[in-house]
Amino acid sequence: MRQTVFYRLKDLIKAIRACKTHADERAVIQKESAFIRTSFKEENTELRHANISKLLYIHMLGYPAHFGQIECLKLAASPMFSDKRLGYLGTMLLLDENQEVLTLLTNSLKNDLNHSNMYIVGLALCTLGNIASAEMSRDLCSEVEKLLGSSNMYIRKKAALCAIRIIRKVPDLQENFVVRASSLLNDRNHGVLLSGITLITEMCLLSQDTLVKFRKAVPVLVRHLKNLVIAGFSAEHDVTGVTDPFLQIKILRLLRFLGKDDVESSETMNDILAQVATNTESTKNVGNSILYETVLTIMDTPSDNALRVLAINILGKFLSNRDNNIRYVALTTLNKSISLDVNAVQRHRNIILDCLRDADISIRRRALELSFSLINESNVRVLTRELLAFLEIADNEFRPSMTTKICLAAEKFAPNKRWHIDTVMRVLKLAGNHVREEMLAAFIRLVTQTSDLQGYAVHKLYAALREDISQESLTLAGVWVIGEFGDILVSGGNYEEEELTKEVSESDVIDLLESILAGPFANQVLREYIVTGLMKLTSRFTSASSVERIKQLLTGFKTSIEVEIQQRAVEYLNLFQYDEIRPAVLERMPVMKIRETIIAGERLNSAAPGSAGAQTSSSAGPSDQDLLLDLMGIGTSGGTTNAQISTVVPASSGSSNANNIDLLADLFGGTNVSSPPPASSPSAAAVSDLFAGIGSTPAPVASPPASNAGGNILDLLGGDITMTATSPTPAPAPSRPAPASSNGSSTGQQKSYSVYSKNGFSVTFTPQRDSGNPNVVNILTTFRNDAGESGGAIDGVEFHAAVTKTQQMQMRPASSSEIAPGGNATQLIKIANPQKTPVRLRLKIVYITANHGKVEELSEFAGFPEGAY
Repeated sequence: MRQTVFYRLKDLIKAIRACKTHADERAVIQKESAFIRTSFKEENTELRHANISKLLYIHMLGYPAHFGQIECLKLAASPMFSDKRLGYLGTMLLLDENQEVLTLLTNSLKNDLNHSNMYIVGLALCTLGNIASAEMSRDLCSEVEKLLGSSNMYIRKKAALCAIRIIRKVPDLQENFVVRASSLLNDRNHGVLLSGITLITEMCLLSQDTLVKFRKAVPVLVRHLKNLVIAGFSAEHDVTGVTDPFLQIKILRLLRFLGKDDVESSETMNDILAQVATNTESTKNVGNSILYETVLTIMDTPSDNALRVLAINILGKFLSNRDNNIRYVALTTLNKSISLDVNAVQRHRNIILDCLRDADISIRRRALELSFSLINESNVRVLTRELLAFLEIADNEFRPSMTTKICLAAEKFAPNKRWHIDTVMRVLKLAGNHVREEMLAAFIRLVTQTSDLQGYAVHKLYAALREDISQESLTLAGVWVIGEFGDILVSGGNYEEEELTKEVSESDVIDLLESILAGPFANQVLREYIVTGLMKLTSRFTSASSVERIKQLLTGFKTSIEVEIQQRAVEYLNLFQYDEIRPAVLERMPVMKIRETIIAGERLNSAAPGSAGAQTSSSAGPSDQDLLLDLMGIGTSGGTTNAQISTVVPASSGSSNANNIDLLADLFGGTNVSSPPPASSPSAAAVSDLFAGIGSTPAPVASPPASNAGGNILDLLGGDITMTATSPTPAPAPSRPAPASSNGSSTGQQKSYSVYSKNGFSVTFTPQRDSGNPNVVNILTTFRNDAGESGGAIDGVEFHAAVTKTQQMQMRPASSSEIAPGGNATQLIKIANPQKTPVRLRLKIVYITANHGKVEELSEFAGFPEGAY
């Protein structure tokens, strides 16, 4: 049934609010929407304004209103201001930049941007600034640029805001606004100045070149900021006693971007930053917002040390604020700033530790992160004690990360081994169920390495287990250490602590392990530890009754439903039949090697800082060559000599190892680059045939093998060109390739080809066919320092090369990575080219000169003419 009476907007709102249910509301909306559609179809211009008003209200309630888009455009084209205002409002609400209908609005906007009425111009600018697409931005950019220079401050402000939208949509158009934006910095109106600074900030973020141009405006910005700081009361701009804080924050933010990595700009703004930091009221949020922006500006620019200390002190004051948001901001900023001035942050250590007990979990989390960052050699005892106290009451979600970080801090900064053992043991007691396996392994390794404290550690763990067996990691560590050093435990000893002076008998130890097995916290892992620990004690204890009792306990595990435990029990019981070898089998584990503990991106030595172990532990992890040897079935523990493999080290280490064996070449049947291949060695074509089943020729093999592993993978996946990254090792200069024999190749002096010449450094290639294999090309690479005495030596020479996948390559280490003035160095490249395709190389050349610093160049070389080799 057609509705004959329409509602005014006021009547529609009353009708909707009078609805009792959602169904009633939907019925009213549907009836009114149907009436509005009919009115649109009848082109009723008298009701258009009212219909659009009602439609926008319907849209804000969440009901469909897209059918009114065209009517909004018609209202925007109306000459009446009221219709135009409603039309632009509807356009901004019902359309977005992805609507094709929006292109119909471009002409109306262009006409209104040139209108004589400033309010109509403001409507057009507001609409364009909210929904402009890239096409509209390009079409109307010139009009907006012209309006930036308008004499009307209302229009200038709106145009600046509209320009922000335009450069976000089309960054290339920002060049059109640079001059106009610069003129806005001299405007006296705060609104125009605020919008102009916002525009400039956006332009600087989008383009580094624009940022450099605006750095000359730093004195102007400093002057504006100074005027705001020293200005008296102004009712127009005053906000709780602070003059225009919004403009101050915008200026500080722009200064932060302009002063970053620029000493001259930073020096210009140092005085005003200090003035703002000291004169701004910090009792209200308005002042705190300005102080926070000031701190960020100081931290992000190369400011004076005194200014940085002042900024950190401001953050310290924030920590005393009652507002949780301000404290959270201060802790987060201090976390980022600690690398700039640790000592300044250390002064606020006590109040940071107080934040650990805050009721807000987010503040506790940030304070915890900051506390760990503050730990160093001088305060490790104090901070660790506080952190352990917090660990005792911390929520379970904090404990895993806390236990790991406390153990890592103790490992890195421990003043002595005994304190280190006590600290980790305290962690095991407080949160043993949340300790990671790596930390448990590191603690056991620490005990095995510290022979003079093994008795102390085993007594402490025994006493701890007598009190509490609910912490899994503590129990595991105690069982392992007791099984390993049980003889020291029962032999007694006075360690100046009451719980350690009591004598422990063998039966007491067995009783403890038996009680753990019968306890409610025993799981499979713990039972495995105890079974092995009991077996070890049979060679540690001297009493026959104790050994017999252990045998009975192990016999009970022969029928365990846990297969691993059952198997171990049977094996251990069978070992009793061989008493002559059982003590040797069960003797103490060898001292574990010092290795690195790597957790969550942190790398810390398990030896104490400054010890010999700490200095050598950086090479403890398995190298790429070790992994390669394991892959080939060659053990790396103690059996590998220099005759088998020479360790590849960087050229800067000064190693004189030469004749490194290319493991990958040997694995694939390739030749050794240091000597001509024997007659029986497979050729490059044979190597290619080896990979024929994979569907791709293998990547070029270069020395050292670790640097080429990635290249082989890429080539197996069908890559076109595989980079061969080499780490040149100093070696004797390779001899010039021998002239070809009478196999048809040319003899005598070979021609050299220039590859690279710049900055007084040149590279040349001298190719020659290999005498032992006609499919192999030897290329002698010569690096020469042509800079003369004034240019100094060239060092850090690195030469990387890649060939196409139809070829293979081996590179011998360069004779030297440092070249004196007038001197040269050489490097031999062998390329297997069974398909006789043209040799084409992609090169990366790296070197360091006194005049040009570090230089990295990428180039390609395909300059060998036919018959050159």
